[in-house]
Amino acid sequence: MQGKIIKALQERRAQIRARWEALLRIEKVTTPLANPDTLVFGLDHSLDEIFAALRQPPPHTPESDLAKAEGPSPWRAYFRAGEQALLESLVLLQAEMDSLDPAARDTSFGKLKQVINNLTQREIGAWAGICQQTGKPRRARPAGKPATAHSAADHARRSRAHSSTGA
Repeated sequence: MQGKIIKALQERRAQIRARWEALLRIEKVTTPLANPDTLVFGLDHSLDEIFAALRQPPPHTPESDLAKAEGPSPWRAYFRAGEQALLESLVLLQAEMDSLDPAARDTSFGKLKQVINNLTQREIGAWAGICQQTGKPRRARPAGKPATAHSAADHARRSRAHSSTGA
């Protein structure tokens, strides 16, 4: 994606964030954690990740079974709303550009969708991994080590990686 397009999107960050939140608030709440009042706290971090990835997007990863899996996940509506807000902003931005090459336009659109898709898959996969762990016996946590959502997500990713290698 062209640097000038990324910069212009970043300049619209406040509008993108406001639109993302507005879209999120009209989504159906499927779980208590999908409550928009809870999810809005992640918007800035997600936008940071998206803008960083646009500069050097990760390679395309095919949709995983975890991302397609049924079941409640607070991330589905969250990223669906974010994708719409970002793509709307990109399309409006591109419409304002007089000399935008159609190939560059399509490439920018595709890269933005790819970055959002990769982030969505990562978060839904981590969530599914956490949910799979809830039925398993748990080891005692070492004294002085607090439990955090971040550490739980890291544990789920390691567990998935371990199980996918057949070990």
